[in-house]
Amino acid sequence: MKAEIIAVGTELLMGQIVNTNAQYISRGLADIGVGVYYQTVVGDNVDRIKETLAVAKSRADLIICTGGLGPTQDDLTKDVLAEVLGRKLVIHQPSYDYMENLFRTRGITMVESNIRQAYMLEGTDPLPNDTGLAVGNAVTQDGTHYILLPGPPKEMKPMFDTYVISWLTDRMGSVQPLFSTMMKFAGIGESFLEHALIDLIQAQTDPTIAPYAKEGEVALRLTTRAASKEQATEKLWPLEREIRTRLGDHVYASEDITLELEVLRLLTAANKTLSVAESCTGGQLSDLLTAVPGGSHSFAGGVICYTNRVKNKVLGVPMEQLEGPDAPGAVSEETARLLAENVRKLADADYALSLTGVAGPAESEGKPVGLVYVGIAERDAETEVVTLNLSGNRETIKLRASKTALYHLWKKIKI
Repeated sequence: MKAEIIAVGTELLMGQIVNTNAQYISRGLADIGVGVYYQTVVGDNVDRIKETLAVAKSRADLIICTGGLGPTQDDLTKDVLAEVLGRKLVIHQPSYDYMENLFRTRGITMVESNIRQAYMLEGTDPLPNDTGLAVGNAVTQDGTHYILLPGPPKEMKPMFDTYVISWLTDRMGSVQPLFSTMMKFAGIGESFLEHALIDLIQAQTDPTIAPYAKEGEVALRLTTRAASKEQATEKLWPLEREIRTRLGDHVYASEDITLELEVLRLLTAANKTLSVAESCTGGQLSDLLTAVPGGSHSFAGGVICYTNRVKNKVLGVPMEQLEGPDAPGAVSEETARLLAENVRKLADADYALSLTGVAGPAESEGKPVGLVYVGIAERDAETEVVTLNLSGNRETIKLRASKTALYHLWKKIKI
């Protein structure tokens, strides 16, 4: 079954509302084995909605529309689909009775615009709205399934979960659901990952491999069809095992979690703590760590040592090391080492990370933009310093430096 999701609403095209419904519906359909091939957004315009429905019918056998079921004149979805399918709009009596009772109880007059929400296409299956007023619709005509859902997520989600999934599964027969595993990588770029796995990607059939990338992390989604989760695991594991054999030093999780969460999990499991000293990242690393609920069990705290004065006064880096014609400077291996060692002692932590470098937009101390030193200190062990040469704008460099620092700590503490 090929599905297309059509989100109706000019406010979506204007950027006033983010279309989270499509993501939610896509995930739900994948769980029952339905692939979403297209997602479309169209404004509140009769002709354009008609055109969008015609295009969708030519390439999908399941069309799910969200939005346009409300009480106002620009809520057009039901009216347009009724015209396209040659069906009348009729009152769904249970929805009307509920609405009438609700308005009467609240002492409010129910006007015609409110009643619009109780209309449905004649001869179709109603989808009750347990959290709102607009009734949904489901119908199969000429081999195409049509589903109408309200736009507000608080109404759409329960209607989809409670009524749409069962309506679809009754019509799908023996189609097997999709199961996925997400593999998360750090310390590796998307292009290098693809190069290392290119033969697997080119030969994929079932399971399939889909790469995803964002700053500082890369992910692979491995997907297969199976009758059960256990059967899916049997099919997915050989592929995951091969990927781990090739890139095990970069695979930090087999679930969709962040690197900072995994690092804090490992620290907590080992009853260890971490502190940080940040210069060029200006608190970016601390922000990542404190965004994890419960992170205080392992994250002791940090110092934003943005100026040489703070590096000297708070973390004890000698001024002669920071400044002067023959000094290594704030952006140096020597300074990264001292920052890490001293912030670890200051917080009495088991580990410490330091970051000092040039985030841009201009060079500093005669050193290029993107040069960053990461210090990694550990109680009763020799401190390591990693040199990074990063690209991108200021914000990109700060985030990449923070993620790379976490990656090197992860390598040190992983079990």
